Amino acid sequence: MKAVLCVEHGPPEKLVVREIPTPEPGKGQVRVRVHAAGVNFPDTLIIQNLYQFKPALPFSPGGEAAGVVDAVGEGITDLAIGDRVVAMTGNGCYAEQVIANRAQIVAIPGDMPFDIASGFTMTYGTSHHALKQRARLQPGETLLVLGAAGGVGLTAVELGKLMGARVIAAASSDEKLALCREYGADETINYATENLKDRIKDLTGGKGVDVVYDPVGDRFAEPAFRGIAWNGRYLVVGFAGGAIPSLPLNLPLIKGASIVGVFWGSFTQHEPALHRENMAELLEWYNVGKLKPHVSKHFPLAEGAAAIRWVMDRKATGKVVLDV
Repeated sequence: MKAVLCVEHGPPEKLVVREIPTPEPGKGQVRVRVHAAGVNFPDTLIIQNLYQFKPALPFSPGGEAAGVVDAVGEGITDLAIGDRVVAMTGNGCYAEQVIANRAQIVAIPGDMPFDIASGFTMTYGTSHHALKQRARLQPGETLLVLGAAGGVGLTAVELGKLMGARVIAAASSDEKLALCREYGADETINYATENLKDRIKDLTGGKGVDVVYDPVGDRFAEPAFRGIAWNGRYLVVGFAGGAIPSLPLNLPLIKGASIVGVFWGSFTQHEPALHRENMAELLEWYNVGKLKPHVSKHFPLAEGAAAIRWVMDRKATGKVVLDV
């Protein structure tokens, strides 16, 4: 089978496409014939050896893929060849076939397109867990989303609105902010041209925002935190801006605010039952038309490196997908 491989750590241009042996599922595993693979920001880190999980070289990047089961291992009784599924494996999905443990598999509706499914679990799963379990977002509260047009950011805008919040979307261009408005943002901030802290103050009448969803970090973290309300919750989702920021700890003290980590991958392992409940709720919302995933660009498998570069260069809005 063909696979995009990381044979040495570095930028995406070092990735190669090679024929490798087709893997066989072991006990408690299934093999999925991949139709589409989601491209996510962690993919940009894992190939540079900068991510929390560090698979041994060589490996294929790609943490999620949608396709059909084409082989089952010993002990698998509730899945059969031909079942339509999403696999959430952490890596290995930039390939024609991928092995997944049973706990990493979620069945998908029969009418859900594979490209939509391949970009659904990580982004919606992260934002849903962040807003529901970590922030405990309540109807009527104000949510600020940084990087709001990106993969996780746009889902946070959409889910925040669905959960009854007033949503302020912050992004780096008017084009990106227009997309955020399509997905429910009530107000927008262009932090390339506007002062983030001042605009938060203006839009909230000086009160501040109840929840900050931050997948960007870098220079936007401190002004966003300074715009948080009393009892606010600051969600640390990622660092797409590059630098991991440092915050003066007197800020959460004087605002009675919380800094809350969001690590969806670990959550799925530590609390699998709750993760399954979350995914069931998200798929139900999708089935009834409450969620409309946005796939902005497709790449063929052979151009996996270009897809990662597209995400690294912050050209992506919504999801980027590899067609396998």
